Amino acid sequence: MKKTLTLLLIGAAALLFFTQTLSAIPAFARKYGFNCNMCHVAFPKLNDFGQRFRDNGYQIPGQAGLEKTVFETAIPFAVRTTTGYSSYNNGLDTAAGFHLYGLDLLAAGVLHKNISFLFVYTPRIDEPAADFSGARNGTNPAQLAAIESANLVFSNLIQDKLNLRVGRFEPGYQLLSSKRLYYLLQSYEIYGFMPGGNGFDFSANHIGIEATGRFKHGFKYGLGFINGNSGDPDNNRFKDIYFNVSKTFGPGEGQSAGQRFGLFGYLGCQPTVYTGSIVSPLGDVSGKENKSFYRWGGDLSLNWKTFNLQTVAFRGVDNKAFNDLNPTKDYSFWGGAVQLDWAGLANNRLVASLLYNWVRPPGEDNINRLNCYSALVRYYLGSWTAVNVALHAEYTHRVVGADNSFKDDLFTLLLDFDF
Repeated sequence: MKKTLTLLLIGAAALLFFTQTLSAIPAFARKYGFNCNMCHVAFPKLNDFGQRFRDNGYQIPGQAGLEKTVFETAIPFAVRTTTGYSSYNNGLDTAAGFHLYGLDLLAAGVLHKNISFLFVYTPRIDEPAADFSGARNGTNPAQLAAIESANLVFSNLIQDKLNLRVGRFEPGYQLLSSKRLYYLLQSYEIYGFMPGGNGFDFSANHIGIEATGRFKHGFKYGLGFINGNSGDPDNNRFKDIYFNVSKTFGPGEGQSAGQRFGLFGYLGCQPTVYTGSIVSPLGDVSGKENKSFYRWGGDLSLNWKTFNLQTVAFRGVDNKAFNDLNPTKDYSFWGGAVQLDWAGLANNRLVASLLYNWVRPPGEDNINRLNCYSALVRYYLGSWTAVNVALHAEYTHRVVGADNSFKDDLFTLLLDFDF
């Protein structure tokens, strides 16, 4: 009976779709014959070995040149989809029902010694569709088609000290990844905070080039040059630049062992005037009167047994040209998150987490002041290699605004399926 029920749940999940960024790569577990816990504390969160594996261009550290390439193995293909029941309450109205949550398709692997790739595609989905913005139709699909990631990784150009990632990727300034956290409907609010007239999205994947490397005694770095406007054609001739540095004390990468401290900085430009005409056959436009903005901050990851405490905080400052509320001064804000994760039972089958998000805009924009409290429990079904099925319960309470604040609550019970 238990086996039949499990098969029915898997079959139901395979028919239902909801947009979530694919964060685990079961194709690697199938390739090596590993259990998924080899690279993940519990999917989708990476452990220390998984972080090293990713940093090394999806090659087992020390095995470069001995890896089977994608031409010698089965196609390294993975799928993630999620479905479940959600309820929403904002103090005035309530909404509840079963929801269909999209589809992500992923491929990744080794092409040649020290050359690997990652590709994530979200196909367009018109129907069925359901979310809190209401019904959708063919002119307004539930999920737009997009190439979420498409990049090549050139590893060990200088052994361990220089790797290059080229294409569209998750930038290294996200010291706490928004793509590989347990939460499905709640992320780091400060990452998506876009004040005033500046449309820069800190949480988005960007197009450009990034150099990374590691040194002895736990030091790592990242340096990137990107367009700075997600996956769109560039809107000005300036490239944004960022850096990150981190230090891990003790063994590990700070993911599930060791204690990590990191710093990052980002300097970007956005135009305030557009010519309205295309100046490049590739779609780039000639934005003018570019104004600067920057972000700087740090993160901390502390581990004790199976507990992991992570925190990130940063300050953002946008040129006054982007300040719609008070054009006489720069728009500056603070924000961050604190997250406590715990994993237990055999193979980390049970996961629990608490998350606090905060955003502090300037005084004239207190309407966007935010305090957000989230909690979740995940229980992983089955014992398959490279098949991940998780029962997922998540709750979030948000308080927005300093005076006459708006409060809402979102609860969801989901089946998260990654294979």
